[in-house]
Amino acid sequence: MLSEKQFPFLAEKGHVVSLVGGGGKTTLLYAFARHCAAKGWRVLVSTTTHIRQPGENYAADEAALASLWAAGQYAVAGVPAEQGKLTALPPEQLTCWMVQADMVLLEADGAKRMPCKVPAAHEPVLLPESDIVLAVAGLSALGRPLREVCFRLEQACALLGTAPETLLTPELLARLLASEQGGRKLVGNRRFSVVLNQADAPARIAAGEQTLTLLRKKYEVQGVLTYFDERERA
Repeated sequence: MLSEKQFPFLAEKGHVVSLVGGGGKTTLLYAFARHCAAKGWRVLVSTTTHIRQPGENYAADEAALASLWAAGQYAVAGVPAEQGKLTALPPEQLTCWMVQADMVLLEADGAKRMPCKVPAAHEPVLLPESDIVLAVAGLSALGRPLREVCFRLEQACALLGTAPETLLTPELLARLLASEQGGRKLVGNRRFSVVLNQADAPARIAAGEQTLTLLRKKYEVQGVLTYFDERERA
């Protein structure tokens, strides 16, 4: 369950929010979309790279977009691609649809369903209009070797100065998320925070709180813990 205390921007129309990282990014994206649509807002969900095509709420054209919004539902937009994915809309179309929306939610990179990642040279893809960036990671990554849990392993080892067999600790995860070569890449002056997902057990919650404390004290980065049950996961 999301709260506007955790995510104050959910109480404010007009934002373009980009999600980067792994460990539940798509689930979080759709949770934001449901929350804002329930308020009667026109919500546009899309991607600057790729996203899984949803079974419903897909806006194939302007008429479908208007119909979904009129029904009080969020709209998911993108160009159908291979393997059940959507890729980015043509820039002119995306811009046109974005200006009609009360809230825009974008997936700005991919993680191959792994709980954390470090961006490659071409990632993330942040639009100039995006004013909020959230770096997401799954707490299931902690205590496990980087090679098992981190997408773009080579970049992660270079950033952290570690071997692939190194266990991911709260200290390393905090450094990865706060780095301008990691979770904070290309953020610039945008509003930035971290979301640690999968906080579903006492040990994970404790490790998540430790990571958030390190982020706050060492890197001046704010963050929150989240958890979604099986029915809510994308």
